[in-house]
Amino acid sequence: MRVTLHVIAGPQTGRDFTFEQHDTFMIGRSEDAQFCLPHDRFFSRHHCILEIAPPACFLRDLGSTNGTFVNGIRVETAHLKQGDRIQGGETILEVGVAADVTSYSSSKPRISDNTEPSLITVLCLNCGVPSSAEASRPDAKLSFVCDDCRDKLKKNPQPIPNYQMMRVLGQGGMGSVMLARSEKDGRAVAIKTLLPEVAVSDQSLKRFLREIEVASSLRHPHIVSYIEHGTHNGIVYLVTEYVSGMDASKLAKYRGGKLNYKEVVKIIEQTLSALDFAHGRGFVHRDIKEQNILVDGDFPDSHAKLTDFGLSKSYKQTGMSGVTMVGDVAGTIAYMPPEQVRDFKEVRPPSDIYAIGMTAYSLLTGAHALDIGANAGIAETVRAIFEKPIIPISARVPEVPAKVAAVFETALAKRVNARWISAAEMRESLLRSLS
Repeated sequence: MRVTLHVIAGPQTGRDFTFEQHDTFMIGRSEDAQFCLPHDRFFSRHHCILEIAPPACFLRDLGSTNGTFVNGIRVETAHLKQGDRIQGGETILEVGVAADVTSYSSSKPRISDNTEPSLITVLCLNCGVPSSAEASRPDAKLSFVCDDCRDKLKKNPQPIPNYQMMRVLGQGGMGSVMLARSEKDGRAVAIKTLLPEVAVSDQSLKRFLREIEVASSLRHPHIVSYIEHGTHNGIVYLVTEYVSGMDASKLAKYRGGKLNYKEVVKIIEQTLSALDFAHGRGFVHRDIKEQNILVDGDFPDSHAKLTDFGLSKSYKQTGMSGVTMVGDVAGTIAYMPPEQVRDFKEVRPPSDIYAIGMTAYSLLTGAHALDIGANAGIAETVRAIFEKPIIPISARVPEVPAKVAAVFETALAKRVNARWISAAEMRESLLRSLS
C-alpha cells in the first residue's frame, strides 16, 4: 500500500512524494518543511501537516493565516482519499492511494501492477462483528478489533496461556499492562497486550514481532528486560520483568506534582546510562517520557529502568496505530523535537536527548517546557515546537542550581547540533553539575 502526493499546480508542478509506511509530511515556507515553498506568500511558515499510514492520510492545518483547502473547502482537519486536492496559494497537490499487486500465472510472474486498494470485510477478533477495511488484495487476511472490544479489552485483557493474571497495572493508547505470575516458575511479570487501532495484515503483525525480537536483545541494569512475546487469539502480547514501585509520572504526582532536583538528577542519569548503551548498539527509543521510566525503591537508593524500547516506532511503522493526529492528543507529540515531528522515519539519538530533557523539565517543574496552555491542541503544540523558546527552569523553580538547569536546557535546543553530542556526554555533565 502506498500514498502519493502529486504536485499538479504551482511553482513545483511535477514533483511527487511517495509514502509506503507511517510518516509525517509538513508543508510551509519554513526550511523545516519537507515541502518548502519559500516564495509563496499565501503559505505560513508551518502551514499544515499530514500524517500518513497507508492507505490512511490525515491533514491538519497548523493555524495558517490564509488557510488550507481540500477540494475547494477551507478545513482545519480532513481525512484524505484518492483524488482529493489540497490547495494553498498557487500550489495544488492531488492525493493518490494505490496497492502494489504481484500476480502469478502458471508460466511467469507479472509484477508491480498499480491498482486502487480493495475494500474487504473483516471480522472483529473478539466479538465477530463485521466491518470494512481497505487492503492491498481482495483475498487479504487482516486482524481487526472493533472500537467497543478495544475499550473492553483494555479494561479486562484476555488471559495469556501459561500465566496467571493478577491485576491491571495500567492502560495506554496501545493496550494495557497486567501484573501476572508465571505458572512455570512463579515469577512475577508484567504483560503488555497490544491492540491494533486499525485492521492490519498478517505480514504487518509478523514484521512487528520481528522488530520486537530485535529490541529484546537489549540487556542493561536500567532497561526493563523482555522475557517473551507472541500472539494469542490475534492479540500481540509482550512479557517483561516486573518492576515494583511506580513510573516517574505517578511518583511526581504522589509528591505533589514535581520532584526535588537531586532525585530528578538520579532518575535522569540512570536513564541516560541506558540510552548510552542502547544508542551504541543502534537503537533509538523514540518515546521517552515520565510514564516510560519505572522507579523502584526510595531516594537516594532508588533504581530507574527505561521501558518500551522501540515499541512506539514498531507499533506505528508496521501500521498498527493507524493515524494518531486525528484527536487533539497533543501530549503524544509534546516531547518530540522538531526533526521528529517533521520526519517521523528518520529519528536518531539526538531526538532521545531532547525527549529526556523534556522529561527532566516536567519532573522538576510540574509543567511543560514550552509556553503552551494545559489544553493546547496539536496545531498549537506543533507551532510551539518549531517556533517558541522554552521557559527557563529558573522562572519556574528558582531553587534548582543553574548548572543543573543548564544541562537540561541544552538538551532542549531546537537545533540538533546545539544539543549534547551523546547521552554519555549529557550524563557526565549532569553528574558534574552537582559538585
